[in-house]
Order: sequence, then structure tokens, then C-alpha cells
Amino acid sequence: MRALMGLIKDRHGTYYAQKRVPDRLQEAVALVLKADRPRQVFLKRSLGTKVLKDANTRAKPVLMEFDRTLSAAEALLKRPSQAKPLRTSLNDAEIKRMAEYVYAKALAWDERTRYGRDELKRIEDEHERLEGRPLSGPWAFPYETQPAHGISPAQLSDRRQQLDEDLRDMRERLALGDISAVQDHIEDALDAFDIKLDRQGTAYPKLGIEVLRAYVRALQAIGQRNEGEPVPTPRLTAAPSVAASGTLKEAIEGWKKERDRPEGTVHEYGRAIEMFIQLHGNLPLLDIRRSHARTFREALQMVPRMRRGALLKASLPELSEYGRKHPDAARVSAGTVNKQLGAVQAIAGWGYHNGLVPEDATWSDPFSEMRLEEEQSQRAPFDAGDLQTIFNAPLFTQHKVPAAAKGDAGIWLPLLALFAGARQAEYAGLRVSDFRKDVDTGAMLMWFTRDRKAGRRLKTKTSERVVPVHPQLVALGFLDYVAARRNDDEQAWLFPTVAPDQKGALRAWSKWWGRYLRTHVGVKDTNKVIFPRKSGRV
Repeated sequence: MRALMGLIKDRHGTYYAQKRVPDRLQEAVALVLKADRPRQVFLKRSLGTKVLKDANTRAKPVLMEFDRTLSAAEALLKRPSQAKPLRTSLNDAEIKRMAEYVYAKALAWDERTRYGRDELKRIEDEHERLEGRPLSGPWAFPYETQPAHGISPAQLSDRRQQLDEDLRDMRERLALGDISAVQDHIEDALDAFDIKLDRQGTAYPKLGIEVLRAYVRALQAIGQRNEGEPVPTPRLTAAPSVAASGTLKEAIEGWKKERDRPEGTVHEYGRAIEMFIQLHGNLPLLDIRRSHARTFREALQMVPRMRRGALLKASLPELSEYGRKHPDAARVSAGTVNKQLGAVQAIAGWGYHNGLVPEDATWSDPFSEMRLEEEQSQRAPFDAGDLQTIFNAPLFTQHKVPAAAKGDAGIWLPLLALFAGARQAEYAGLRVSDFRKDVDTGAMLMWFTRDRKAGRRLKTKTSERVVPVHPQLVALGFLDYVAARRNDDEQAWLFPTVAPDQKGALRAWSKWWGRYLRTHVGVKDTNKVIFPRKSGRV
């Protein structure tokens, strides 16, 4: 008999039901279970038997209970009061708008109760449905006795009396600084603005005083209405207009449109944003919390370094889950994790500085100080034996150029790296006009300069430089190749198959070169490189 999925045995042979809690639900499950820990990683319960048949029978209701717990955690996450983080501060604009909200809502309620008996009936029914008890107070008149429009003189008299008492009491509370009288209004405003505020912090009493002042002003305005003054009801505005911000997708699209950027950087940043969204969704910038950054980092740390088959197109949650199930698989480096964190941080920061976060909203960088400590780079140059093996390959000795080598680029790019030392993109961005003879020495020089319009970029401003062509390259016929390309056009690309105007071509060539070294040449140490380059990508 086969054991049900989720059954395990301890060292004594007793069966247990166990289910791993997804990362995003671990905190919520701990709340559902009222656990004495911040996160619940596993749901586990002894089945009290060492007999498999009995364990399978007893496990079914337990596993169903686990599923109910996870469903309750899902529902908890969807409740704003649990999903939002605890805040300790509010900015002045938030306090002002919440106070305005309380004022506007008080006047809106007063106006609604003056509409007449039909509206009063709706109010009574709504109150009893929500509160489970009849409406009481100055509005609790038998609606059948009320005028079709407006309120009766008896109601108005009672309202005036009740208002005088309320206003007197609230003014006294305001003089005392006692915000407990408007506790319900404070909580209502915080809920409307989707804010979970620390009651012990300094922001809470500051908000309370402003709400109390707003409520006193509202009672004064209602008193004016009771005397026939035409006091308007302000527009009732809640959180969406305050907390609205652009999303991560909007931020990266704006970042890409701002100016022309290196293809590799666009791909790298886009991939990082895509993975973050796969894990957390396309969050508004204001909704990204440190907990999101932390779980993103934790998921990245589980990603396997080598990926084949279905893993090549797997999402971040899938890659992370694979890493957990295969603990012996090599993981991506801390440097790679930091690159992805840095990319999302840069895009979120760009959105903040470019108007996707309202100026009066509080925003702090959730990715700050989230990076991992990196080990010293293990990259090393090829030794003499490796280089001999590489350049004895048929690609160089017999001119057998595979299609993926991109023609002459497959031959000259490695040779240039060997004798001149520069980045792939720098060589790919050369034109024949960048080769000029020195007037004094007669030596041929390579000019590395930037040209953004043409897509030629250098790593830094100091990367602009002039390098003499190595004599060994001259001996191998490199200048003959340059001259042949010059015959076509003085402004021709040196390597047209991987030039900046060929989107994705240089990236494809780089991948081919790595595969060629491992599968055809036999140099399998991926830490050894000819070209200086960044750490691996997720």
C-alpha cells in the first residue's frame, strides 16, 4: 500500500501528516493558528499510529484541515487590516486628508438623514442588517410618520437639542485633548485610507487631535444647517486618491522610454521586474514593503544555478520551489541575487523620483540594506594550457565557423580579447573609422569612444581610450580584415553581425561562445573567462 502524499514517519516509525506552508502564507498561517512564532513553515500533526493503512485513513481529515487553515490564511491576506504593514508615522498631508474625510463624512450623513422617510427607512434597514439592532438616537423616528421629503419639526427640535449636547461635550474633550471621544472616527478614517497605525506611536495622538477638531467643526456646520444656513457637503474622498501610485510595470516602461539604454541592461532589469511580479504581483510602488523585498531575496537564493528543460521557462516561484526540493543543487551566487534586488530597487527608485509616487505620500526604499554579503569573485583568466587548447580548435586552425559564431566575429572577437583586452560590447561597437594610423609612429590604433545615437556605449566615462593594435594581431591578418571592411564603407561596422543595430545578436554570440568552449573545446571551468563580464543572470 502506498502512503498518501504528505505522510512522513519519525525515527520511531510513527506516521505524521505534514504540509509545507507557501512562503507568502507563512506569517498569515501563524496568525490563524495563534502560534507563538512569527512564521509557520510547516503544518504537522501526529497520526498516532505506525500502521500505514490506519495512517492513510486518519490523514485524510487532517490534510483537509490543513487545507482549511491555508484557505483561512489566504482570506486573511486579502483583508486590508492584516495585509497592510504596521506604520509608526504619518505625513502632514495624510493627517490633513483623514481629518477632512471625517468632516465630510459627518456632513454627508447629516445631509442623507434629511432626505425624507424613504431614505430614513433605508438607513434603518441598513443599520439593523449591519449592527444587528435597531437604530437609536435622534434619527430613530417611525419612518411612517415622517414627511415624504425632509424631516419633521419634531425631529429638527430633537436634533438641535442633541447637537447642543454633543457639541458641548466635544468642545470639552478638545479642551482636554481627550481623543477617546472620536476613537471610532479615527479607526474609520484609518480603515478608509488603508493604514494600520501603531497606537503607541506619536502619530496616533497627532491624528486623533486633528480628527477631533474636524468633528467639532462638522458639528458646528450641522448646527448652522439646523438654523437654515446653506452649508455644503464637501466631496467625500478616501484613500485611493491619496495612496494612488504607479505600478512596477509603469515604472519600468517609463524608465525604458526616458532614454536609450544598453540592450543588456534593459533585458536584465526587465527580467528582475518580471520575477518580482511573478512572486508578488504588479504592486503599486507605495504598496511594496520590506517584507516583499525580503521574500523576493529568499526566493532568489533558492534558484538553481544550472537550469535545463522546463526550468528554462519556469517562473521564480517554480524555480525557488525546485531549489527547496533539491537542496544539493548549486544555487545562484550572492552577487546574482544582489543584481536582481538592485535592479528592482533602481526601477522603484526611478518611479519615486519621476512622479509615480504622489509628492505628499510617505515612501521609503524597501530594498535598502537588503543585499547579501558577497564572496570574493572566483573568476580567473585562462592559463597557458587552456589558451593553447582554445586556439588549437578548428574554428581558428581550419576556419570552420559554425553559424552561431556570427561569421568573422567568431574568430576575431576571441583573438582581440586575447591580445587587446576589452569587453565584448566595446569590440562589437567598433567601426572601421575607429582604426587610425598614428602619424608619428605609423602604428595602427583602436579608438574606443561612445556614441549613444549609434548604440555604442562604454562602461564608464574613463573607458574612452586609444589602444594600439597588437603586433600579433597584425601578423594574423587583422588589419587586412579591417581594410576589407573599409572598402565597403568608411563608417561600416567592424563586425556587422553583432553590431549595436543587431538587437540580441551579441548576447546570442556570447551564449554560443560559452557553449562552444564547454562542448567542442573541452574547457569546462565556467569561472575562467577571456572577456571581462558581469556575474551570471537568474
